[in-house]
Amino acid sequence: MPMGKLLLTLFLLATLPMLSQDREHKEFFSDAIGKNIRKYRINSRIAYIRKDEERAQFLFDSLINNVVRNTYIDNFKVRKFSGRKIELYDFEKPIYLITYATWCTPGIGEIPALNDIADNYHEEIDFVMLFWGSKKRIRKMKRELSHKIKILYVDEKENRSDFIIRCMKHSLGFPTSFFIDKDKKIVDVRRTFLHHYSEDYTTSYNNNYQTYTSGVSLLKKDTIAK
Repeated sequence: MPMGKLLLTLFLLATLPMLSQDREHKEFFSDAIGKNIRKYRINSRIAYIRKDEERAQFLFDSLINNVVRNTYIDNFKVRKFSGRKIELYDFEKPIYLITYATWCTPGIGEIPALNDIADNYHEEIDFVMLFWGSKKRIRKMKRELSHKIKILYVDEKENRSDFIIRCMKHSLGFPTSFFIDKDKKIVDVRRTFLHHYSEDYTTSYNNNYQTYTSGVSLLKKDTIAK
């Protein structure tokens, strides 16, 4: 065997075990949540039937703190609004990922606050909104969003067998924010409660701006720590 091929073979043999160990060392979101999601769904459903919102929030927080946090988000394919397919791993910066649905009604100051946050921090963080719903309604919402926010959407026909997509929709609900570092580790997941619609613009804007700022601080803090 020529020396060049021999060296390449030896390099591959030495590298493959390291890659395997790296994969084994990481626990991925789909694996972790797959072991726990059935029990969570049952208990959460019971809590909502009983209208016990405090219990439901406790169950959600426990799932995130004990199961989801510090796992690695799986790569998945969805579509940009243009129709082109894109992978989550195409984003190289820390990701502020918000799952959203066209049937959610934002508070009066919610979108303006998000736009300002994205405009201020887009060079450090990728702001991504992953939509479920009709493309027509997404187009309408897209007009109100900053160009610094990447708009992606789930085609239910394409993603029906994608476990991670189904969990985001059916288990964690909308809207929910995923804070993902540049290595694709989930730093935290927070359910985004919409503020009361009776709030005036200033109150709504300030409340939402504070919420988004907290998420940005979390991602920046994690980046600095590394």
